[in-house]
Amino acid sequence: MPELIAPTARLHTAWLEARDDWGSGVHEDGFGLRPSDEVQSSDGFAAWVARLTEESDPTKPLDAGRGHCTYRWIVDGDQVLGGIALRHELDDFLLRVGGHIGYGIRPSARRRGLATWALGRMLDEARTLGMNRVLITCEVNNTASARTIERQGGVLEDIRDTELGTVRRYWVEL
Repeated sequence: MPELIAPTARLHTAWLEARDDWGSGVHEDGFGLRPSDEVQSSDGFAAWVARLTEESDPTKPLDAGRGHCTYRWIVDGDQVLGGIALRHELDDFLLRVGGHIGYGIRPSARRRGLATWALGRMLDEARTLGMNRVLITCEVNNTASARTIERQGGVLEDIRDTELGTVRRYWVEL
């Protein structure tokens, strides 16, 4: 049975296996991984997990230009199946392109309803934070993600060209 958990250094090997499932250099939505993060070594991975934990805590001050974000990993036992992130606020870039929630399911775990399930749990987290509505975006040709968002109440606002390509923008009323 899958569950959402806070990132943990305990799953270093399992997370690397999930990353390898995506393929080298492929961006994995929902994990908050930056190009500067070094996740191969145990120490680097632990430092990355510590950053994610800090960013998730709305009581902790963050560096200028950084916003709070709740990160969760989708796991089944000791296997990492995906990640999902809830950004607490939107800046101009996120309003245009990224939205409040980003998620990704490793290729070998897709078509099981995991994204729809995880998105529902993160919408509950958004309600707990007092959010009234959230913006969720996906690439225009990602029909699986569009269906996932629509299953969770997403209403298409528009399709627009952005600096990262053409995206569908959905709002979910909470």
